Parts: sequence; C-alpha cells; structure tokens
Amino acid sequence: MTTAAPTTSTLTGVPALAPLLARGALLSPLRRPRPDADFPRTRLVLPGLRVDLARLAAYERACGFATGADALPVTYPHVLGFPLAMRLMSGRDFPLPLLGLVHTSIGITRRTALPATAEYELAVHVEGLAPHRRGTEATVVTEIRTGGDLVWESRSTYLARHRTTARPPAAGGTPAGEREPLPARAEWHLAGDVGRRYGAASGDRNPIHLHPLTARLFGFPRAIAHGMWTVARCLAEHGTPDAAVVRAEFRAPVLLPGTVAYGAEDGRFELRGGDGGRRLHLSGEVGPYPAA
Repeated sequence: MTTAAPTTSTLTGVPALAPLLARGALLSPLRRPRPDADFPRTRLVLPGLRVDLARLAAYERACGFATGADALPVTYPHVLGFPLAMRLMSGRDFPLPLLGLVHTSIGITRRTALPATAEYELAVHVEGLAPHRRGTEATVVTEIRTGGDLVWESRSTYLARHRTTARPPAAGGTPAGEREPLPARAEWHLAGDVGRRYGAASGDRNPIHLHPLTARLFGFPRAIAHGMWTVARCLAEHGTPDAAVVRAEFRAPVLLPGTVAYGAEDGRFELRGGDGGRRLHLSGEVGPYPAA
C-alpha cells in the first residue's frame, strides 16, 4: 500500500461544525474500518486564533470551572481543536465511521498557563491507527503554540467497533475497574440537560448526548454525558498546576439524568456510579510537568 506524504494545510478560519458532522454521518455507512487502512496525512494549522470569551465562560459554567480567570482551563484547547479534528475525521480519506466513534482516552500536557486573551496557533493531525480488541483505534493529536513554542498538546484515541481477531495486550497489575474505589469526595446529581449545555458550549452536538430519543437511536436508554465533560468536571474539582500532565480513560457512559460519585487521592481521580455503585465511568491522574 502506498501512503501519501504528510502535508500541511493552513486554514483562514475555524471550520463550521454542522456541515462536517452531517458529512461524517452520511459517509459513515461507507466505511470499512481496519487497523492497516490508510488515513489522512494532512496537518491542519489555524494561525492567529483568539478565544471567544463569552463561549469560554459558557464552557466554564457547564464544567464547574471558576469563570473570569485569566488562564484557560486545562481541557479547553480540546474544544478549540474539535472543529479541525472533525474536518479530518469527516473527510473521505478517514477510514473510520464518524457515527458510533467512541472517545476512549485523552492525554494532555500543558507546559505553562495559557492566557485567555493571547493569540495562538492551533494544529491538528491524525497520528495513526492501531488494532484494538474491539476494533480499530485512531489517535488524533492537537497542539497549541504561541510565539512558535509548543505550550499545550493532547493525544486522543477514538475507537471504531467492529469484528476483529486482535487480542488485548497483556496487562500488568489490576485493571482499573477492579481496583478499590478512591475515597469519595463528592456526589453529583446530574440533570438531564448536561449534554445539551456542554454541547452548546463546546460545539459537540452528537445526538447521543442531547435527548433520550436521539440517544435511543444509537442503543442508549437515555442521553449520555460527553466524556470530555466528565474529565473537565473532575479536573475543575481536583485542580491542576499551571504546568501539568493529565491522563484519563473513559470506561463506561454516564447516563443523564443520573448520580455519580467523584473520588480522588494522590493525584488520581475517578467517577463511579453514585448511591453506593461501583461501576467505573472514568479514571485519570494529574501531576506536574515535567514529572518530579
């Protein structure tokens, strides 16, 4: 198989999300995902990016961050990069179906605080595909630069489920879902409109997050919370240093409305089913950058 050489495409503005989501939905039935498929080699770059402060404030309120702070929340650059990621993942050369794609993990490195009023260069590219025990996983990289310096980056993995012969890698230690729960710090009663409020603030209006009826079309009994809302809500509660490394894995969907228990200890955090439930929805950790 011949692969295209990497290219850079410089954008003049933020892509409109609605047409991209519609295109991705229409093309999804035509996809035949497999880990050895080719994938887009284009690196999308958007220079001169300024943050919309009103939209930022809506995001902060939806996720529980303090509003009016000068620095961006550690998860907010993911929102800034989401339209560029959707442009790549909704394209004809992206081999995984956008509909049903599951966000399975995110790793974030923030090298310094990011002022909300600064100008940034945003870049997004697909790093590669890999076999997963449940299908094929794509890694999408988002980068934020200022003055030519890389100040924030993330790696997100997205899973397309399909039949596969791949075997899971040998795991060392105890799987996170089987560990004893972290000490509970809070119990959150989540309203049914959490997905709609986060979708309005982030632009991610995937139907599985919005209403029970649209969620049932994709096999969920009720709407589910965005994975990135769950990690942002945990980090708003936990706090992060200005220079930080964050890692989170999305384990099971959070149904809306619902109750979850937030636990934390020694830099680790998690969400489990509330009211004494042990089902693990999210596990993660946060520490300083560089690591001590």
